[in-house]
Amino acid sequence: MSRKLIDISVTLDADIVADPEFMQPKIDYSTHEDTVDQMASFFPGLDASSLPSGEGWAVETLHVSSHNGTHLDAPYHHHSTMDGGIRAITIDEVPLEWCLGRAVKLDFRYLPDGHIVQPAEIEAELRRIGHELQPLDIVVVNTSAGLRYGKTDYLEAGCGVGREATLWLLERGVRVTGTDAWSWDAPFNITRERWLKEHNPSIIWEGHRASIEIGYCHMEKLSNLETLPSTGFEISCFPIKLKGGSAGFTRAVAILND
Repeated sequence: MSRKLIDISVTLDADIVADPEFMQPKIDYSTHEDTVDQMASFFPGLDASSLPSGEGWAVETLHVSSHNGTHLDAPYHHHSTMDGGIRAITIDEVPLEWCLGRAVKLDFRYLPDGHIVQPAEIEAELRRIGHELQPLDIVVVNTSAGLRYGKTDYLEAGCGVGREATLWLLERGVRVTGTDAWSWDAPFNITRERWLKEHNPSIIWEGHRASIEIGYCHMEKLSNLETLPSTGFEISCFPIKLKGGSAGFTRAVAILND
C-alpha cells in the first residue's frame, strides 16, 4: 500500500496578513553569525575562529498568539465550560484519539462570504459525496477563503458554520472539525453588520459556542483543502502541549492511502 502525505497547514509567517493587527506574530531571526557569542558563553576562550566557518547556531524568537498559523482550538477557547457545565478542557488535555482519524471534506467554496452553513447543507453535501459520518470522523470545510490566505481580504472571506450545523456534527460523534478560513464562524465584519441591525448576541461566535453543549475542537487556517478528495483519507492534527492553553499549533497533514 502506498501512502501520500499532503500538508494542509499554513506557514507561520510574520510578513503576511493572516490575523487582525493586534494578533500579528513577530519573529526575530538570529543567524549563525549573530549567535557566536551565545555559543562562546558556554565555552570560555572559544571565539569565532574556532567554529566551522565562524558560525554559531540559527535561532528564532517568537512573539506569537497560540492562534497564529494553523492551530487547533481547545474547548476552553470557546467557553469556560463544556458538555453542559463541566470544566472545559485545555489544549494539553485534548484526547489524542480525537486528533488522528478518518476524515471527510465538505466543499462549500460556492457559498458566499459570510453565509452561515445549516444542517441541511451539510446533509446534502454528505449525500453528494456518499459519506456517512462515524464517531470521531474529522470534518474539514473547504471555503472560498482558502485561496485568499495572505491577501488583504482573507479575514473577510469564507462561509461560517452555524450553531445548529455544528451541533448536528457533534451529535454524531464528531469531535474535531476544521476550516481554511480565519474562523469556524462567519467573518466578524459580516457578523458585525448583523449585530448592528439585530443586537442579538446569540449570533456572535455561534459555532464556537456550540461547545458549551458538546465540547469539541476545531482547526483554523488550514490550507490546500482544494487538493484533497472528499473522502478516503485521514488527518493528523496533534497540537503542541501548551499548559492550560486555549489552542496549540499543529502541523496538520492529510494522509491518503492507495
